[in-house]
Amino acid sequence: MSADPAVLWLLPERAVDGFATALGGPGLLTEEERIRLERLRGQGARCRFLGGRLLARYALSARSTRPPHAWCFRAGPWGRPEPEPPCEDLRFNLSHTDGLIACVVTRGRHCGVDVERTPASPDAVAHLVPHLADAERAELAALPAAARADRLSELWVLKEAYLKALGTGISRDLAGFSFTTPPAGPIHVYDSQRPLAASEAWWFELLRPGPGYVLAVAAEHGRPGDLQRIDLADLAHPDELPAA
Repeated sequence: MSADPAVLWLLPERAVDGFATALGGPGLLTEEERIRLERLRGQGARCRFLGGRLLARYALSARSTRPPHAWCFRAGPWGRPEPEPPCEDLRFNLSHTDGLIACVVTRGRHCGVDVERTPASPDAVAHLVPHLADAERAELAALPAAARADRLSELWVLKEAYLKALGTGISRDLAGFSFTTPPAGPIHVYDSQRPLAASEAWWFELLRPGPGYVLAVAAEHGRPGDLQRIDLADLAHPDELPAA
């Protein structure tokens, strides 16, 4: 583990209530965030939004001298939230899906995270596969049908994490870059819009944080093992939350 690793925080939805109570709940949000929270329909969407915004504050405070209540965020050119004002060169990224929230934090390097349910649904397979790079479509076609949807989920989270780390979101053509995942060895990205040296600077982790989930982390200038994972799944009481 490096002296300043990427740190991945995982917060299940079932732990959001206790986590929010420990940090101070919606009172830590900005007025704009509280308005967005109130407008969301469905308990799950509200829970994930609140949990994600509080998790980002807590994870950033764990790497800095700024307390959780002092964080504000601005939207970047493609809507990605960034600390405002900047603090100690920290960067972060959030992702959530039904049941799980993830946040990755780095210092001085871009990062992205994406988590999804797996395997991909038949509708997702039909819709997404035609948009992948030729090499990825060929890889999927060579797999048994039972493995195809699971591998598609892996490719999807890798692509999402990478684009979120670049700051572009999914505005780019998904066929313009591709991933290879050797049986042994690091995951590689081949990006036709970036020099080879720039592509080689990226490091990826592909994880299974729980049954039915797949997660990818993308970070600049990392290396295998350069990820600290902190799982808040077992938080049963607010007093158990480590101090940020």
